[in-house]
Amino acid sequence: MGLPHGHVTAVPGLSRSAQLKALGNGVVPFQAIHALRLLTQESPGRRLADAA
Repeated sequence: MGLPHGHVTAVPGLSRSAQLKALGNGVVPFQAIHALRLLTQESPGRRLADAA
C-alpha cells in the first residue's frame, strides 16, 4: 500500500481485526496522489481559475 513497514502492525495493543479495519478504511497513498494530480490538472482550453 505504500506505507512503511509496521505502520499499522507495530502499534501496541491494536488487535488483528483493528489493524485490518484501519487498513481497509485508509486511502492508498499512491492512489490519493494520482487522484489529486488528475483533479488539479488544467484541461486544454480551460483554466483552473475559470472553474471557480
